[in-house]
Formats: sequence, C-alpha cells, structure tokens
Amino acid sequence: MIHPTALVDPKAQLADDVEVGPFSVIGPNVTIGAGSVIGSHVVIKGPTVLGERTRIFQFASVGEDCQDKKYAGEPTRLIMGDDNVVREGVTLHRGTVQDRGETTIGSRNLFMAYVHVGHDCVIGNDCILANQVTLAGHVVLGDHAILGGLAAVHQFCHFGEHAMAGGGSIITKDTPAYVMINGNPAEARGLNLVGLKRRGFSRDAINALSSAYKLVYRQGLTVEQAVSEMRSRFDLPEVTTFADSIERSTRGIIR
Repeated sequence: MIHPTALVDPKAQLADDVEVGPFSVIGPNVTIGAGSVIGSHVVIKGPTVLGERTRIFQFASVGEDCQDKKYAGEPTRLIMGDDNVVREGVTLHRGTVQDRGETTIGSRNLFMAYVHVGHDCVIGNDCILANQVTLAGHVVLGDHAILGGLAAVHQFCHFGEHAMAGGGSIITKDTPAYVMINGNPAEARGLNLVGLKRRGFSRDAINALSSAYKLVYRQGLTVEQAVSEMRSRFDLPEVTTFADSIERSTRGIIR
C-alpha cells in the first residue's frame, strides 16, 4: 500500500489501508484516516489530521508552515474531515498562534487544481473551490460555498452558507449566506437560486429569501433596518441564517 520510494516518518499514524504513491513524503505528527489515497509527489507535514477516505493528488502540499511572517515554527495544526478531494498542486497551510492555531476543514469538500488555503482558515462542509482559488489567512467559508476559478478572498472575510462567487472575483468584504457575487471588486448579483433549487430548498423558503434579499439590496434601507425588518416578517430558519450571516459581519457585507 506504501510505494517503496515514499518516505513515511515512523511517527506518522496511517490507517492500515492507506495508499501512498511514489516519492511522497509524510512527516511526523501526521494522522491519515482509513480508505485514504495519497498520490505521487505529495508532501504532508504535521501536526496534521486527515479524515477517512481523503484523496490527495500529485504535487499537493498539505500541512506546511504558513506564509505569515510572524510564524516562528510553532506546532500549529491542520485538521480535515472525511471524504475531501485535494487536486494537483493544492497548498493547505497550518494555523498561527496569533489566531486559532489551527486551519480547520470540514468534510466532502473539493479543492481543484492549485487552490491555496491560508493559515487559520475555517472551511465548512460540501464546499467547492475551483482552479486557483486563493483564500488569504483567517477566511471563513460556510457549508456549500462555491468559488469560481481564480477567485481571491481577502483575509478575515466571511463567505456565507450556500453563497457563490463567479470566476475571477476579488472579494474584500463579507458575503452573506445564499448570495451570488461577481466582479472586481465583487458585487452582489442576486440569490444563488440554482444552487438553492438543486439542494431542495422549498418554494416558501426561496420566496422568503428573495424578499429578504430585496430588503437588503433594493429598498434603500440601512443594513440594520433591513435585518430588523426581515426578522419581524419571516419566521423561517433560512431567513434567520441569512440575517445571522449579515449581523456577524466584521468587514461589512458586499453591496
């Protein structure tokens, strides 16, 4: 299961059925769950924990020291859930002690070729990051987030659940849940209606979110007024999620 040219440190903990391809290097303090496949020429550095059925393709770098100039060799972590796919040339960096000390990635995410995830990022479940997406440090992605190829996210930005960014978007503000954005700088373009329908959101939920979106972006209200109005008008969990994603913004939402 481990190619004879691969270098696996004795202090790494690999499940019995983990496959490791030619010329890959797995360092100490790395844990890899059952059913995982590590391709050729992959470098994994610890402390890093990879869940079950992880698939990493050639030339990826996982758990490397971050690029923050303040980083001084501290034993920070990268933690990933199950069923993640990491394609060619992806770089996933560990955290910093100045923040959480950990980069956290959920389950069932797809990182296409040459994606970069910076230190201390938090990525939910079922996200898709297309080719060459770049996340600066401290970025938070909600569940089912989709970022088109070459999109770049500024540090400390939040990108909400079920939100979508078009290819090449430059994202410098927070993106509320369910919103579709595009451009440089990115602007709100409406709700991610196709994604919501594909994921089985009810007609009532979609109609309520459409009305809530108009309160924020079409009625000339302040953000505070819009959130207050939507909370009073709609008693649906989807609208609550939308309102919460706006209220927790620290950088201001994309307009």
